[in-house]
Amino acid sequence: MTERKNEFKTAQMADWQRAAQKSAPGGDVGALNWQTPDGISVKPLYTAQDSAHLPHADTLPGFEPFVRGPQATMYAVRPWTIRQYAGFSTAQESNAFYRKALAGGGQGVSVAFDLATHRGYDSDHPRVTGDVGKAGVAIDSVEDMKILFDQIPLDKVSVSMTMNGAVLPVLAGYVVAAQEQGVRQDQLSGTIQNDILKEFMVRNTYIYPPEPSMRIIGDIIEYTAKHMPKFNSISISGYHMQEAGANQALEMALTLADGKEYVKTAVAKGMNVDDFAGRLSFFWAVGMNFYLEIAKMRAARLLWCRIMRGFNAQNPKSLMLRTHCQTSGWSLTEQDPYNNVVRTTVEAMAAVFGGTQSLHTNSFDEAIALPTEFSSRIARNTQLIIQEETHITSVIDPWAGSYMMESLTQEMADKAWAIIEEVEAMGGMTRAVDSGWAKLKIEAAAAQKQARIDSGQDVIVGVNKYKLAKEDPIETRDIDNVAVREGQIEQLRIIKSKRDAKAVQAALEALTFAAGHGGNLLELSIQAMRLRATVGEVSDALEKVFGRHRADTQKVSGVYAAAYDNTANAGDSMEYWNQLKVDIADFAQQQGRRPRVMISKLGQDGHDRGAKVVATAFADLGFDVDIGPLFQTPEECARQAIENDVHAVGVSTLAAGHKTLVPAIIAELQRQGADDIIVFVGGVIPRQDYDMLYEAGVKGIYGPGTPIPVSAKDVLEQIKKSLKS
Repeated sequence: MTERKNEFKTAQMADWQRAAQKSAPGGDVGALNWQTPDGISVKPLYTAQDSAHLPHADTLPGFEPFVRGPQATMYAVRPWTIRQYAGFSTAQESNAFYRKALAGGGQGVSVAFDLATHRGYDSDHPRVTGDVGKAGVAIDSVEDMKILFDQIPLDKVSVSMTMNGAVLPVLAGYVVAAQEQGVRQDQLSGTIQNDILKEFMVRNTYIYPPEPSMRIIGDIIEYTAKHMPKFNSISISGYHMQEAGANQALEMALTLADGKEYVKTAVAKGMNVDDFAGRLSFFWAVGMNFYLEIAKMRAARLLWCRIMRGFNAQNPKSLMLRTHCQTSGWSLTEQDPYNNVVRTTVEAMAAVFGGTQSLHTNSFDEAIALPTEFSSRIARNTQLIIQEETHITSVIDPWAGSYMMESLTQEMADKAWAIIEEVEAMGGMTRAVDSGWAKLKIEAAAAQKQARIDSGQDVIVGVNKYKLAKEDPIETRDIDNVAVREGQIEQLRIIKSKRDAKAVQAALEALTFAAGHGGNLLELSIQAMRLRATVGEVSDALEKVFGRHRADTQKVSGVYAAAYDNTANAGDSMEYWNQLKVDIADFAQQQGRRPRVMISKLGQDGHDRGAKVVATAFADLGFDVDIGPLFQTPEECARQAIENDVHAVGVSTLAAGHKTLVPAIIAELQRQGADDIIVFVGGVIPRQDYDMLYEAGVKGIYGPGTPIPVSAKDVLEQIKKSLKS
């Protein structure tokens, strides 16, 4: 009987091959395979033979290797936690938003801090004039923390804080605010991101160099293990890697390698792995590659279990990977933005099918500006509908046993493990980060992706296909950065006038001493913040010993052009690309030099994916390209542009500081006698701000979705006009 069945299946498969050949291009069934950015060939048809040999294919949720989920019953008993990552303007405004979100079905608070706070600056620091309250909430002291969590019971509501650079004063301020609310440390639940290696690769909100930053992580893991048993001491984050351009396998591999490095750091402090590993958590991005995202999350649990077995962990909780997820911000489009509601829903479904423990869904307007209450409610309701209306939660890991998913899970695991072994051969993630290798891998992937979009190979509905003839404006949130900063400065003045200055100074000196001679830095930071030291003062006390990290500015070359040149059936886009290269070569011949541009990031905005991709593409087209260092002031940027004799300065902005910083760079160029240098801007800029920027003197504005060759041609034409006038 079995033999007859097998013969029937073999005959059926042969029939399918013949039928598929009739439809396949050139009769090649292999041409139907989907080649993923991760280098995996996904077949259009999977059978039992593809997954029958896999050791994980017949396992159960809640048991090693946890492929089917870290908990035995998963959502059938308790769905994932609905979180709303938010923070803007003042602590008062953010607190009001959190309370409305919790009343509307949110189940936890996720805090976004402004860039000044991330980088360890108080709001009155001259380097943060355009950043205070813009891309997150401004927090300078315990007083701000107390307002932020006013009427939010911290013994009942879990709090997630995305903080890495200024992690010591921020976590310390949260602990003190909770204590003054009447909540003990051992009652606090939630997560502090505390993932500094990722910052050196992509997000760049670091303060100190890698070595002392790793020491801080070890101190936090040690302190929380002793005093905050319900609190996750670190959230090892792949999210920002994918947002910066990493494909799913690269995101997973580098994140797990980061986690391995953090475990090594804690063990090196003499800690037993089972004393802290159960409170480590992860954070994934979930983008539009639906199958890959589900497979990534299943494969990550498989590999983390393998890694922790390598540390001889015995407690099952030490072996299981628990994760928060956030839908992609990068996949959201400025054009036809209501499409983003659908994108976020698809991504949320992937996170749920992958087995996330908590989830944040992005708002549809986040490619334009900070989310409004209207858009935030839709994002939150997306999760509520999945939880309450679909019955998806009734079945644990419904993808288990899928020929395709089980096979893809293993392929994702194998791809990621090969990268992890490559990292280990370098000596671990700290060295891979310090060498710049990891950052360049991500930037190369980002350039390849952008070239595929710009050439039309990857379809983005409403952007490079099915475009609207006319875009209707939508309501956006705007923050009065000047008013927020003035209010924060006044609050700082009041705090400093009332505190015991000598006691604060002694606490800060104790921190500086401990930085050089030993002692738990979180414990000392809590003492300093309780006395009303500020975030900036605690950061400065450590900087006296550790210094402030300065990143090398590198760019990949040839990657964008190679991806563009290899695009099949590019048609008009390839002709446009080649003609533009000719135009740039003609300019060089006529002017005696190539058009020279400087790509800049102003203020404390460290998100440099766009800047690096633009720099790479412009260079591949034939421009001379300089990249300014991160965190420049307008004055520093203008000085470098003049010294480098550039024709144009391109400002990349993702953190809403453009209304302050872009007019400032134009004014600085004029003040320094270089008003012939043109300024163009790219990034997340609401349409209603365009006129103000043009009036300030900006020559070109290129929002999300603008093909780089189109912006490059416009910049070239603007340079030509400037030279003629």
